[in-house]
Amino acid sequence: MPKRRAAVKRLRVDEKRRVRNLRIKRQLKAAIKKLLSLFSQKQIEEAKKQLSFVYSLLDKAAKKKIIHTNTASRKKSRLAQKFSKLA
Repeated sequence: MPKRRAAVKRLRVDEKRRVRNLRIKRQLKAAIKKLLSLFSQKQIEEAKKQLSFVYSLLDKAAKKKIIHTNTASRKKSRLAQKFSKLA
């Protein structure tokens, strides 16, 4: 365990950020899974709404540096390609 007050605070802050990042990543993965299941069921209207929601989540995660900006762009691109094949 750290002895300095600053190091103790850093531990607390790091833990809070880790929990927040995990929560956002889980939410993102769940939304992408739901979108892919809508693709497989060929529900175009619901998939379109879910796609914009996933885009929003990806952009927010990239903005907060939870995932890399290029990773978000790559995921958005691949999801858009799957959607265009469906529609």
